[in-house]
Amino acid sequence: MAGDNTMKVAIIHFWLVGMRGGEKVIESLLDIYPDADVFAHVVDDAAISPKIRARVKGCTFIGSLPFARRLYQSYLPLMPLALEQLDLRGYDLVISSESGPAKGVIVDPDALHICYCHSPMRYVWDMYHDYRERAGWFKRLLMPALMHYLRIWDVTSAMRVSHFVANSGYVSRRIRRFYNRGSSIIHPPVATAQFGLAEHKEDYYLLVGELVAYKRADLAIAAFAASGRQLKVVGTGEQYEDIKSAGHPNIELLGKVDSSALCTLYSRAKALVFPGVEDFGIVPVEAMASGTPVIAYAKGGALETVRPGVSGILFSEQSPESLNAAIEELESGSCRFDPDELRKYALQFDESRFTTNFTAFVADKMTALASTTGA
Repeated sequence: MAGDNTMKVAIIHFWLVGMRGGEKVIESLLDIYPDADVFAHVVDDAAISPKIRARVKGCTFIGSLPFARRLYQSYLPLMPLALEQLDLRGYDLVISSESGPAKGVIVDPDALHICYCHSPMRYVWDMYHDYRERAGWFKRLLMPALMHYLRIWDVTSAMRVSHFVANSGYVSRRIRRFYNRGSSIIHPPVATAQFGLAEHKEDYYLLVGELVAYKRADLAIAAFAASGRQLKVVGTGEQYEDIKSAGHPNIELLGKVDSSALCTLYSRAKALVFPGVEDFGIVPVEAMASGTPVIAYAKGGALETVRPGVSGILFSEQSPESLNAAIEELESGSCRFDPDELRKYALQFDESRFTTNFTAFVADKMTALASTTGA
């Protein structure tokens, strides 16, 4: 039975070097399986929650390589071999958390291996050319051969998974395209109880997330630089210095903020701006749980959370003009959003829903497995 403390459970994550969406899923899995052992390629104890840190059983050999906590992504070609060295004998349930290499472990023949897939590796598949364009000359030289090898391994290792669970319909379709495997959809957990409503809204828009190319912060910056409207930006990353040096007086860079400050920023903003293509996107749901609508690019996971006229507004092109047109629609008052209704809408993605759905899924698959093995 799922959650049964007699069942020995292993959770495999790619790398534990921060607390983002994938790590929040690990926390929710540990709520279901509090005695589970957690494995990863690299672990930075200072950067993860006490709940995860207490259950870390070990790292692959990647964690012992020089500067692994900082340069872990440079060891990507070694990660398939590293995963296969993990000794998972005796585990009844293995849950791999896939976005970087995690699912390629070898498990007992009678074990159930469920892959919770946040995303097939972007740099290996659909965003390969984007990553190669931005790489230095040496990495650009090596990438074609290395990624070819990783694609072959990635597809082969997909056959080791008993069942795939996708975090969104968008990811489910990519699993089908790249691995030719079906998947069930269970949206990731959002801690909606952490967020609340403000007494009043203020005159600013909000952008939250890592400032990296695929999240398209540059698009939002260009749109607000053109319109002159107020934008607050939460996050750091490779684009931070470029945005800072541009010195737009109406754009405020806040860097990293604590959870209390983020809750306040969410609840008082006119709207959250979400210009990239995400596999699911927890940030929009957090904004909705704070009574704030979302203005999002109409592709990817946003199509599963941003419902036009109910929880936000979608724009059709990744251009400053298209984003500003959506902002003008909000400003015109033609779409009015009630904070209480927004919060109520967000509750369908609450972490309790994830727990219920994932627990039922595992119980069903364990029962089916037992019927075939005679256990």
